[in-house]
Amino acid sequence: MRTLYKVLPLFVLGLSLLFPVFGAEPVSASFWTQTAIGGKDTVSYHDSAAQKAHRVVEGEKRYEVLYLGAHWRFASMSSAERFAANPAAYAPSYNGHCANALSTDEGLVETDGDVWEFFGDRLYLFYAEAGRQRWLQGDWKSYKIQADAAWQAITQKP
Repeated sequence: MRTLYKVLPLFVLGLSLLFPVFGAEPVSASFWTQTAIGGKDTVSYHDSAAQKAHRVVEGEKRYEVLYLGAHWRFASMSSAERFAANPAAYAPSYNGHCANALSTDEGLVETDGDVWEFFGDRLYLFYAEAGRQRWLQGDWKSYKIQADAAWQAITQKP
């Protein structure tokens, strides 16, 4: 039993180092690697050619920026620098969690960055194409109000 009391604090310390996002604003990230939005380059979504082709760009581990306890990957040093200078301008709404799930009161649903859309001037990610289509074909502005309220309730918890 004594050994447990000696090992337990080290175990808890180890977990806190492995999972620094506890207590931070939630990010849609892999549990084990804490890689945000499936490793996609969030700056690349803002490129007009990528938007027109509706294409996703994979990030690389060598171009990583730590933000909100998660590792955000980028395809180039230039993208990583742009993000680091102003993460709020490039991070997807709800830090990459599914906008549709938030708007339907399903809570935080992680995404991998493959299904996305701009509404207004903001980037939104979706778990599945059906959620994106719901927003495209429905009243995305009212869905956004519902998602914003759900996000605020989640992020304002003590």
